[in-house]
Amino acid sequence: MMHPPEVQAAKNRAAALSIASNTILIVLKLSVGIMMSSVSVISEAVHSGIDLLAAIIAWFSVRESGKPADDHHRFGHGKIENVAGTVEAVLIFGAACSIVWEAVHKLKTGTAAIENLGAGAAVMALSALANYLVSRHLLNVAARTDSVALEADALHLRTDVYTSVGVLGGLIAIKLTGITILDPIFAIGVALLIVKAAWDLTRTAFFHILDVKLPDDEEARIHDVMDRYKYRFIEYHKLRTRKSGHIRHIDMHLVVPKQMTVEAGHTLSHQITADIEQCLPYSHILVHIEPCPGGCERCAAACPKVGMA
Repeated sequence: MMHPPEVQAAKNRAAALSIASNTILIVLKLSVGIMMSSVSVISEAVHSGIDLLAAIIAWFSVRESGKPADDHHRFGHGKIENVAGTVEAVLIFGAACSIVWEAVHKLKTGTAAIENLGAGAAVMALSALANYLVSRHLLNVAARTDSVALEADALHLRTDVYTSVGVLGGLIAIKLTGITILDPIFAIGVALLIVKAAWDLTRTAFFHILDVKLPDDEEARIHDVMDRYKYRFIEYHKLRTRKSGHIRHIDMHLVVPKQMTVEAGHTLSHQITADIEQCLPYSHILVHIEPCPGGCERCAAACPKVGMA
């Protein structure tokens, strides 16, 4: 497991790479799109502009989320990453609307002849390759650091790969058929893909702001850990889980035999906590110890040797 300083450094580097990549692609797409008078290529430049803004937000959020807890934020600053991901989703929706608006206007007023198709195709191919490589790197870093903001940025860029390939296909179709109306039609197709990406980001980022529980597979790991210790306690209940940025918050009530010493209960809770942290990194875990309300026979049967005073 990466240590907190390593996590923060990796997240900062990945976010900075996204900013640099998007800046270069904006300049290339906008220059070529204006030269070609292609609404689909210009729409891709607009999309990259939104990507740049999203990358800046991601960079800012991963920096802020790395700050330690303070008097005003007792659970840390992790949720700023969820806020950033939600803002990214809104920006993507806005970009899609602007592309559709411009494409529909082109369909109504007609499209001019598109020139320099080769240059446009080259830029789209370069954009698809660059965004694929950067998004793959961001996804790898997001998986290692459990960063919602980087995951959102990576998914955003991965969508750009598909849209760039779509625009490239449109330019090739125009080259082969000479039908320029294909340009705004492909632009609308790009916008629909962008809307899907925005919805996916909303589900990834926004719902964690509402303190939804951890995914079922992660909670199953907690139950697996508890099963390893089932002969040392009576039962556990009131399991609550949530996520703040890359930090998982887990708490539960653990019912132990009433004869168990405080020291033994403390040791048991630390062992359980360590095992959960091993399978779910970056977890903050609180175990509340409760004495068994049953009779001594029940306590003895459940835990005959552990911590009896």
